[in-house]
Amino acid sequence: MKKTKGLIIASFFAIYLIWGSTYLFNKVAVTELSPLFLASVRFLTAGILIMSIAKLLKASLVVTKKELINSIIAGFLFLVYGNGVFVWALKYVDSGFAALLASTQPLFVLFLMRLIDRKPLQKKSIIGVSLGILGMYLLVSQQEITTSKESLLGIFMIFTCVFSWSYGSVFVSKAALPKNFFVSTGYQMLSAGAILAIASLSFNEVWLSPLEWSFNVRVCMFLLIVLGGIIAFTAFNYLLKVVSTEKVSTSAYVNPVVALFLGWYVLDEKLTTQSIVASIIILTGVYFITSRKRR
Repeated sequence: MKKTKGLIIASFFAIYLIWGSTYLFNKVAVTELSPLFLASVRFLTAGILIMSIAKLLKASLVVTKKELINSIIAGFLFLVYGNGVFVWALKYVDSGFAALLASTQPLFVLFLMRLIDRKPLQKKSIIGVSLGILGMYLLVSQQEITTSKESLLGIFMIFTCVFSWSYGSVFVSKAALPKNFFVSTGYQMLSAGAILAIASLSFNEVWLSPLEWSFNVRVCMFLLIVLGGIIAFTAFNYLLKVVSTEKVSTSAYVNPVVALFLGWYVLDEKLTTQSIVASIIILTGVYFITSRKRR
């Protein structure tokens, strides 16, 4: 029991802090690399490494047809669309700002859970949703953003990515997937990496050899693969099976704070007063949603 509790705490630490830093790593890497190519290399490499780890641990890589199909679906929702398109949007949106938009995930999860389970919203949920919508409006209605068509497109695509990731979270919590979390993560990453590679070629993206990458991009890619991919994503899949989906989505509390600090400290990204106020309102809304009593 203690071992399980320790593993759950370590897994939350991974999705809270490690994923908060991946916004910065992706932002740096996408300045040199094409977004779909970047995501493809990241997930194919991480997938191969994870499968190698599973093999060393003598886990069976044999899965049923249903488990394989569900793994591909989950890989698409999380990694192809939820992450691949998100990385593309970072070309037009600051990493900290993107993290604040992503912090609305619990709102999407709540709506999807209520839609699927057909349960009425509690008072705290209604307050949380209302604050979340207000915060989102304040965040995206700023003049310096609305005057840029590229920024608006980036914001819209990020919201579709958040919806994809949220639906993926609900899907995985209920779907039949490989019981070994390394194997489950591995199949998701390999399938997503292959789809992203095909998409990258279809859009005629430039493919650069790792020998041509700058030192900073190599470091960021290494951290994205090892920390963001192998460690954090495996922890994420594990948590979706052992705790509630809504609790897992609370990473939205910490991720924006980590991303905002790193974006400001490393990339000198600016934060407007309206963005700060909006972020406080959004995170307060998230708190109301996740702190309500479970029925």
